[in-house]
Amino acid sequence: MRPDPITEGRRWLDQASHDLHWANDLAERGGYHIACFLAQQVAEKALKAFLYATGLEVVLGHSVERLASEAAHHEPKFAEKASRWSMLDGYYIPTRYPNGLPDSIPALVYTEDSARNAVELARDAVQFASGLIDELEQQA
Repeated sequence: MRPDPITEGRRWLDQASHDLHWANDLAERGGYHIACFLAQQVAEKALKAFLYATGLEVVLGHSVERLASEAAHHEPKFAEKASRWSMLDGYYIPTRYPNGLPDSIPALVYTEDSARNAVELARDAVQFASGLIDELEQQA
C-alpha cells in the first residue's frame, strides 16, 4: 500500500536531501562532473517530492524544467524558479558520457564553479519544495 501523499513526498525529499549532501561533498573534493549530475538528480527528486505530496500517483520524467512546469500548475511560484533551475537539465547526460562532449570527457570539462553553482541550485530546489510540502501538511 502506498503511503499518504505527504509521507510519499517527504520520502522523496529525504532522498533528495541525502543526495544533496553528497553532491556538496563531491563539489568540495573535486568530483565536479558527478556533483553537477547529482545536483540535477537532487532537483528532480525535490520536484517529484512536491508533486507526490500534492497527491499525484505517478510522476514521470527527468527534466527539471518540465517537472517545475508541472509543479507550477499546483503552485505558481514554481514558474519563477523553473528558469533558474532548468540549467540543471544540461547536466543530465553530458556529465556522465564522453559522447556527450566533443573531444573531451566529463571529468576534464566541469569545474569547481559549475559544481558549486549546480549544488546551490539544487539546494534552492530542496528548500523550496520542503517549505511548500510543510504548507501542504499544515493544510491537511
